[in-house]
This record gives sequence, C-alpha cells and structure tokens, in this order.
Amino acid sequence: MTYRAPVRDISFALTHQAGFPRVAALAPEADADTVAAVLEAAGVFTAEVLAPLNRSGDLNGATYENGRVTAAPGFADAYRAFAEQGWTGLSAAPEHGGQGLPKALEIGVYEMVSAANMAFSLCPILTQGAIEALAHHGTARQKTLILPRLVSGEWTGTMNLTEPQAGSDLSAVTTRAEPDGEGGYRLKGEKIFITWGDHDGADNIIHLVLARLPGAPAGVKGISLFAASKRILNEDGSLGGLNDLRPASIEHKLGIHASPTCVMLFEGARAELVGVENQGLAHMFTMMNAARLQVGTQGVGIAERAYQQALAFSLERRQGRSAWTGEASAPIFDHPDVRRTLIFMKAKVDAARAICLSTAVAADLARLASDPAEKEAARLREELLTPIAKAWSTDVGVEVASLGVQIHGGMGFIEETGAAQHYRDARIAPIYEGTNAIQAIDLIGRKLSMAGGAAIAALLEEMRAAAADLAGGELADIGVRLSAGVEAASACTDWLTEHKGTPDALAGATAYLGLLGDVVGGWMHAKAARAAAGNSEPWMQGKVAVARFYAEQILAQAPGKAASVTQGIKALEIGRDALQA
Repeated sequence: MTYRAPVRDISFALTHQAGFPRVAALAPEADADTVAAVLEAAGVFTAEVLAPLNRSGDLNGATYENGRVTAAPGFADAYRAFAEQGWTGLSAAPEHGGQGLPKALEIGVYEMVSAANMAFSLCPILTQGAIEALAHHGTARQKTLILPRLVSGEWTGTMNLTEPQAGSDLSAVTTRAEPDGEGGYRLKGEKIFITWGDHDGADNIIHLVLARLPGAPAGVKGISLFAASKRILNEDGSLGGLNDLRPASIEHKLGIHASPTCVMLFEGARAELVGVENQGLAHMFTMMNAARLQVGTQGVGIAERAYQQALAFSLERRQGRSAWTGEASAPIFDHPDVRRTLIFMKAKVDAARAICLSTAVAADLARLASDPAEKEAARLREELLTPIAKAWSTDVGVEVASLGVQIHGGMGFIEETGAAQHYRDARIAPIYEGTNAIQAIDLIGRKLSMAGGAAIAALLEEMRAAAADLAGGELADIGVRLSAGVEAASACTDWLTEHKGTPDALAGATAYLGLLGDVVGGWMHAKAARAAAGNSEPWMQGKVAVARFYAEQILAQAPGKAASVTQGIKALEIGRDALQA
C-alpha cells in the first residue's frame, strides 16, 4: 500500500494545537512559506524514496559478513540522497553547517520519515542525538572536525550505553577508558543493542560511548562519555585506517529488520573525552532526551502508516451489509465496529502527533524566548511532556498497529499485506531509549516535583481553562469530558505527590502516565475542535467529529482510570507461587 504523507494534518497540528505561531514569531527563518515548502518536500521524499523500501527492507534486512555490516538493498543510496537534500541538518546551528530551523518543524518532518520507513529513520535519529550532545558538550576540536560532518550527513552517529550485564541499569557499565599517554584514551569493552552501529551508507561513524576511567567512582557517578570514530580521525579532519572497534554480530529481531542492531566490540579503540570526566551520564542525557522525543514521533509515524493502510483496506474489502445504506456486499468501512475502530485509531494518532509537536515547540521556546519567565516555563513544559511524548505515543503506535491488523482480519495476519510489519516494527519503540515504565517512573519521581510542582500545576491549570472555555457553546460536551479528565489527573497528581518515593507511588506510575497522556491528548483535541468549529469543509468538520469521539470514547474513561493510579502496592502482593501455572 502506498504511503500518503499527512502534510496537512501536521501543518494543522503545528498551527492550532502545538503553538508553533509563537515559535515562528521568534524565528524569522520559519516563515509560513518556508515551513510549507519543507513539509511538502519532506512529504515527496518520504513517499517516493523511503516508503517503497519499507517492505523490501523488512524482507531482506541488513546483513553481517566478514566483520562488516551491509545495509538492506537501496538503503545506502537512500541515506546518501537524504543527506544530500539537507534533511540531516534541519535544526542544527548554522555555524555547524545546519539550517537553524525550529525543532518542531524537524519533528514534523521526522514523523513522515518514520512513517515511510521506521527502520531507516533510526539512522538519522541517532545522528541527530549525537549532534545535540556534541553541540552542548563537545570540545572545540570536536565541534570543528566532527560536528559539521554529522550535520551534513557525511558521517552518522550512534549511542553506546547498554552492555550484556547492564541493561537499563547504567551503574553496572564496565567498559574501560584507559589514558593512552598522548591526551587520548583507549576503549575496551562490549556494547549491545547499538542501532546502526555499522553500515555502508556513510564514510564514517562516530560512536558516543559510556565508559569508566581508572579510579572512577562506583555507580553512575563514575561514568564518562567518549567519542570513538570508526576510522581514525587525523588532526586535519581527514580519515585514516580503521579504528580498533568492530561489530561482532547483528541481532535477529522481531521487527525493524533493515535497521542493523549491532554487538560492538571496543578492542583498544582510540577515543577522546566528551565533556567533563565522570559527567558522562548527564552529557549522554542530552542525546537521550532528543532521542526520546524522536522515538515518540516514531510511534506517531508508525501509527499513521498503520491507520492509512487499515482505512484503505476497509474501503476496498467488501463483506456484509452496510449499516447506513443497506447495500449488500458493502465495504467493511460501513460496518459500525470497523468504523468505530478506524475513528479510534485516527483520534489516537492525532492526539499523539499534537503532544510530540507541543513538546518540540516547548523546546524551541526554551531556546528562543528572550523573556526569562517564558524561557523557564517552556523548559519545564518540555521536561514534563517528554516522558509522555515518548511513552504514551509509542504505546499508541503499538495499539494502532495492532488494530490495523484487526481491521484486515485474517489477511492482517498474512505478511504479504504489510499490516503485520507495522505491528512488529512498532513493538520496539516502547522498549528502547528508556522503557515506558522508566518514563513513568521519571514522570512521577522527578517531573511532578520540578519547580516545587509548578510545572504540572501550570499544565493542569491550562487544561482547566481550555475546558472552561468550551462551556455553554457547541463544544460544551467536549469541555465537560475534558474537565472531568483534568480533575481526575489533578487528584492523582496530589496523591502521588503525597506518596512520593514510596512503593505505592511506583505501583501507580504507568497508570498515571497513561491517564495524563489521555487527558493531554483530549486537550489537544479540544484545541483542534475549537479551531475547526464553524468551518463547513468536510476535512475541518472531521476534526470536530474526531475530537468529540475522543472525548466520549477515551476521555470519558479518565475518572475510572484514577483508581489504577492510587491502588498502591498492596494489589501487587501476590506471591510467585500463586502466579505460576
């Protein structure tokens, strides 16, 4: 099935839900014509170049032979075209060769990249993270010799955290960095799950690696960040021979087969320190936070792709009688439950898109705003929304992809239709870049208490005001549901604040993130309905209809979900013997 880039949906979400006009007012380069041109061009490239490789990439995958990785057929050429067109440097600073465009516009573009070809998207996403890490923490040499080549796409970047004995627990990292006596270091250790750790699509790969210096403190306080180049980087920026690092294998995965996930061996590899000794985890979080928003956007993209395919199938597949016209052998789109499922999918996709773009807008305002109060409020909003954008949106990706299989019926379980691939690909996103449970724990453990609770209080108050604004008008029913959802989230927030740091709070973390994501999604739909109300165009009327559906089908459940947040750990006190077969 062909992919149609949802340029209009993304533009609408930027303008009417995410608050992009404020960013545009602060960034002269982001005028309306430029934004429209970038989104349209990205839509063409993703639909015409990346989407046709999605199925073949799944079937053929990346390959490993003689210690080197070869990308799936067509992927290396597609990456080079991607880089040549400038897509790798959209939001990077002009002094490093970037275009200096807002992060929100970049996120809109990368939704389309992920939807067209999720396995491909991971390569530039990791490079984007490396760009941000080096821009913030790199040395002058690194910013001169490495950063511009990552921005141009001439080189790609990776993130090397996980080790066989250390999954999410980075305090257990054992990779060593030993001074070489010449101002550099030698890395020795093994890293696993390294996305695009090796490939033939670029001249060089820069690995950002967490490792320990001799005598470093135990735990996460003794981790430093290093840059290791696949090929030796000479002082003039030219490339020498291969460094002492290599992929030992690539993983055989459930999905994203065209994304080479490598086991990387560092066998005395030359490396240089990034940032400050023993501050590596903090430095790496710059990269991780950027990647978390991008992974949330992957959830949006794969959900959009699965929805488009399910909708097209429902309009083509004929079976049974139409509930609306009585037509025999009608498209299954005219079966009430099929249509309900499709609207549900659409409602979740639109909400997740708006949440991710809103997070990116907050990041832009935290960078661009001149008023200190606005800058700080935007920073707090970005911090608060990031775990929701990552976790809620990737859960949406899995849920919508699963429903896409269901819409296809038995044909969805057959690989040739492609619906199953979307589900398989989507399933990794709730796991990597910090599992969704880790995002939930971060939300309740750190984000709710930011600025003495001011960040979450401001969000709840803004949503209350939006609900009140709808009272008494044609959208009052949406306002009622939103108001009830906000109060449920507020009550749960108070309960979690009272129980902070306890097992009771941890037991409700995932449920709370899901509840808050549902409510923030409802707020985004309320904004959409407000913007589209009174417009007679069917597409705009659809925005109101989908918002109303979201309110009645998803927001309506919010008060009931609150009990799952506050049940505490006692409900989990079931022994292993009772759970065994």
